[in-house]
Amino acid sequence: MRLIINHANCFDTDALTFTGETTLVAEDGVIVSVGEGAAAGDGDVVVDAGGAFMLPGFIDAHVHHRLTTLDFRRLAGWSEVEFGLAMGKIAAANLHRGFTTVRDLGGDVEGLIRAIRTGMTEGPRIVRAGRMLTQTGGHGDAEGGERPVPTCACEMRHTAFGIVADGPDAVRKAARHNLRDGSDFLKIHVSGGVATPSDPLDSVQYTPAEIAAAVDEARHRRTYVAAHAYLPESITMAVENGVYSVEHGNLMDAAAAAAIAAHGAVLVPTLAAYDGMREMGAALGFPKSNQEKNRLVLDAGLRSLELARAAGVTMGWGTDLVGESQVMQRREFAIRGQVETAQQILASMYQVNPGLCHLEGTIGRLTPGAHADIVLVNVDPLADIAALAGDDAVTHVIQAGRVVRRP
Repeated sequence: MRLIINHANCFDTDALTFTGETTLVAEDGVIVSVGEGAAAGDGDVVVDAGGAFMLPGFIDAHVHHRLTTLDFRRLAGWSEVEFGLAMGKIAAANLHRGFTTVRDLGGDVEGLIRAIRTGMTEGPRIVRAGRMLTQTGGHGDAEGGERPVPTCACEMRHTAFGIVADGPDAVRKAARHNLRDGSDFLKIHVSGGVATPSDPLDSVQYTPAEIAAAVDEARHRRTYVAAHAYLPESITMAVENGVYSVEHGNLMDAAAAAAIAAHGAVLVPTLAAYDGMREMGAALGFPKSNQEKNRLVLDAGLRSLELARAAGVTMGWGTDLVGESQVMQRREFAIRGQVETAQQILASMYQVNPGLCHLEGTIGRLTPGAHADIVLVNVDPLADIAALAGDDAVTHVIQAGRVVRRP
């Protein structure tokens, strides 16, 4: 199939500027030409952009398809059929908001990936961590109620969300299992979290030896480990032991930010998530203890960005929104726009995120050889990055050369 887009103001993600109106041609889902003379021949689909701003498809480096509702009590009782239906709706909505590629940070999404691939549902290209690795009582230990005492230290248990593994050998086994099952990278938890009720926000989770075991296994598969981390101590422990991607980081201090930069790691802030839990959590039964934890990380979020920028930390772009709050996905542009420039924010998405997804050169750019993942917007994001959060900002979404949203 041949796609032609005429009169589009094209964004150059290397120079971080718009280069003026041009024509883009894609064949069989891949961009083949951009610029003068590119429209030669007929197209199966022709879009007149009318001077709209043309960007590569948005990339969210921290999503959760498995966390399909903020009502965690309801979630605990769902069947796999209910999960599948809800996950399909979330995936389709992500795509229609302009997110053509996402990095899923935890949970079994193999069935969803297959359903998207075979056309059973629409959805973004998904790069996945698979089941999250966590210690007993850690942020990813999602089973409620009392648990029987294990019969040995190596005993593991799992849900569709994560694997509870204690000690370096168990972490190594869990990591190998995920990688065998197709995980593109690994996700671990090294501090407490907002969404779980039993682990204090200020708890340090996993040990250097456990982190190193996961990092070794990831490195052997030519990939990396991402770590959920809020605390300075947890962040520093993670990057010192080889973690490449630090997720969230809200409670960091200057020393932790310096450690991320010194070890060449990447920070993925996810500030929209806390807005989502603040605005929707109470109505959906989000416990008061969790709401208080959310307030603490929400209040610290913008300061963490300032500390990271001052330390020279490389930052990606993610949201971590849960269930119903995923409608706020593009709000991350507006939140970060309070303390960052439009160029910095777009560089996070288009220059950093492709590497986190192992898709450098094929996403995040409008050049020959890249996937024809494209969004047309009616606002100039360089003049007003917050405007991308508007409901009507995106007029067209094109994934792999196929128009999935138009006016």
